[in-house]
Amino acid sequence: MADTETVRRRIESDAYCETLGIDLVSLEQGFAETSLEVTDDLTNFHGTPHGGAIYSLADAAFAAASNAEGETAVALETNISYLEAVEVGTVLTATAEETHGGGRTAEYEVVVTDEGDDRIATFRGRVYKP
Repeated sequence: MADTETVRRRIESDAYCETLGIDLVSLEQGFAETSLEVTDDLTNFHGTPHGGAIYSLADAAFAAASNAEGETAVALETNISYLEAVEVGTVLTATAEETHGGGRTAEYEVVVTDEGDDRIATFRGRVYKP
């Protein structure tokens, strides 16, 4: 198990998250929080956040939480339910928590909320830890 600061730096070096503007806010064993401000560049043709941007925010929290111990964890399956649309300028937060661990797999729930703590999306994922 690597030290927390080394793990955090590794997770924060994710080029894709940097490109989108996703920040790692909090990281603990089995828990992570990421944030993203919705910009014009992240909207679809309706003018609302692209589902891929919201998915990426949730997936980043999922990846961080599942790799927080410094051991490799890779996604086996994920799904997301979109609940509400938000406007440009909204800061979204994704909070990932391990809900089940057993052997080489673990399950996580990620809740995406806006600044008013309204649920925008729910993401679920399962990882394999080789």
